[in-house]
Amino acid sequence: MVKTIMKSVPKTCEDCLDEFSKALDDLWVLAQKAHAEELNPVQAREMIVDFEVAHELALKVMEKYFERHGRGPFSGSRDLTVEAFHAELIHDGKSWLDMIIDRIKYNPVYDLEPGDQLLKKIEKNYVYLFHRFEENMRKIL
Repeated sequence: MVKTIMKSVPKTCEDCLDEFSKALDDLWVLAQKAHAEELNPVQAREMIVDFEVAHELALKVMEKYFERHGRGPFSGSRDLTVEAFHAELIHDGKSWLDMIIDRIKYNPVYDLEPGDQLLKKIEKNYVYLFHRFEENMRKIL
């Protein structure tokens, strides 16, 4: 019996941006509930997961953008974020680097930062940064 291996078509930068936008929409709904103080514990965890997904997809958009321009690969999210700042894909490099650090600190393995602090940062800072990134990438692409 011969197995057929199908290769998937590499996603374009635009495809990745569309996926990111959908994830950001999901995160935005929960951030609005958090702002209104209407999140239950399950939704709070979901908001953190949605944040992590949106962040990973944002990094994927950056990576695809740089691949298109013959740059990369990068050794990790920090290097990619710094390069995105230098290329003016993002406007607040420090806050994006803080986002990476907060994801590491929140990781349940390390248990260094309570989830409620991360939720506040997502609601007050990171959703805004994601929206600015989305707008900027739509202009660039």
